Amino acid sequence: MPVDHMRYDILVQEALRGMVRNVLADIAKKGLAGDHHFFISFDTTADGVRISERLRAQHPEEMTIVLQHQFWDLKVTNDAFEVGLSFGGVAERLLVPFDAIKGFADPSVQFTLQFESLEEAPDETAEATEATEGKVEKSNDRALDQPKSKPRKLARDASARTSVPASPFFKPAEADPDNPPDAPQAGPSGKAGAEVVRLDRFRKK
Repeated sequence: MPVDHMRYDILVQEALRGMVRNVLADIAKKGLAGDHHFFISFDTTADGVRISERLRAQHPEEMTIVLQHQFWDLKVTNDAFEVGLSFGGVAERLLVPFDAIKGFADPSVQFTLQFESLEEAPDETAEATEATEGKVEKSNDRALDQPKSKPRKLARDASARTSVPASPFFKPAEADPDNPPDAPQAGPSGKAGAEVVRLDRFRKK
């Protein structure tokens, strides 16, 4: 399988995270328009995430917040967003890096994004290298196990001829019992090849 050295999967994720940043920055300036509201899921164990110990105990791995009616002081930077929310009547302040986001959805327009953390993204280059090395090792093992061929004896017949490697572009034609070997054969271009002249033509009948 071809190796994606450009890692388009990571580039696409980074672009989409940038889109989420732009949306939140717009909301921070203008507020929510119409029925738009957001569900944002993030990894609570990711670097840079800042939440209270109470919330971390309730959400040890992943947490989903809703930005709709009750949120305040939304601040957006290039790397993260910070927002105030109420959980069970208790005001909390959260800071979430964009790299920690695992999901973003706007149910009002049925728009959903799912993200894969960079740590979990498969390294296709490493996998391809390992697969190639494995094939080489197996090939070497088969080569070592294969018995050595015995040297061929040279033909001592006076009619022996030196063999010429077959062309890689054309498959040699198989012998046809209805078509004697000394008859002219059609070449790759469709034209007859060199004609074999028999001595019978010059004999007087």
